[in-house]
Amino acid sequence: METPPNLIHYAIPGFILLMAVEVYLSLRMKTEAYDWKDSAASISMGLGNVFLGLIAKALVLGAFFFAYQFKLLEIPVTWWSWLILFFLEDLSYYVFHRVSHRSRLFWASHVVHHSSKHYNLSTALRQTWTGSFYTFIFWLWLPFLGFHPFMVMTQMAISLLYQFWIHTEAIDKLPKWFEGIFNTPSHHRVHHATNPRYLDRNHAGILIIWDRMFGTFEPEVAYDPPVYGLTEDIKTFNPLRIAFHEWCAMLRTALGKGLTMKDRLSYLTHPPGWRHDGKGKLAEDIRMDWERHQP
Repeated sequence: METPPNLIHYAIPGFILLMAVEVYLSLRMKTEAYDWKDSAASISMGLGNVFLGLIAKALVLGAFFFAYQFKLLEIPVTWWSWLILFFLEDLSYYVFHRVSHRSRLFWASHVVHHSSKHYNLSTALRQTWTGSFYTFIFWLWLPFLGFHPFMVMTQMAISLLYQFWIHTEAIDKLPKWFEGIFNTPSHHRVHHATNPRYLDRNHAGILIIWDRMFGTFEPEVAYDPPVYGLTEDIKTFNPLRIAFHEWCAMLRTALGKGLTMKDRLSYLTHPPGWRHDGKGKLAEDIRMDWERHQP
């Protein structure tokens, strides 16, 4: 199989065009969807991700080809293998995404994508500078199973391309059949929201069916509009702080005084908000508190 083209790089002109259309609509409808400092920070994070991704790609391909040496099956590059890979890769993304909200080690890189208080196409570009170097482990089983590494890398890129257009408030709800199967702007607005109702929901990449199957689906409702950002806002547009603030906070906590080795490891593996003294508040705690106060 020949080396696949870098689909993300080819898509950049399309990203720019779609953002220009969204900005135009925002100005015309006076929705204030864009904050220029926030968008500049998001674009800076995206450029950094592309640059560091060139380095990470060598690591990821090396790991994928290493696993491929021990493949369990001989899977040809044909239409039906691409179809199977589409579902398996999307399931891998769901698992990665869900774990990224349940383990602080993975949240430290993923939090970047959630740090904007705005929700527009530029938010899709607000990507991690660190995650590419270790989150690939969630896809490592695919070349080990027998899918060619270039196939896996291509399908991963297709998934990311799909997820660009769902970062918008310009599209309300799509036909029910589409909303029932695919990830949409409405579903993904829920994922980016800090409302207790929406916390840690809708982890889908392309297909929303995984959230429906595994109990993490939450529909967007008009009477509880999404409020975007983090439960504790970082209040900065500095790309360096956006990229590394959670890494610094996590390591500072894990390396604190008077902790057992189990506690230190737990600060890496447990969800954001966990504390060894039991005084932390997790996403499910926030949701339960909210539910107790509902009429």
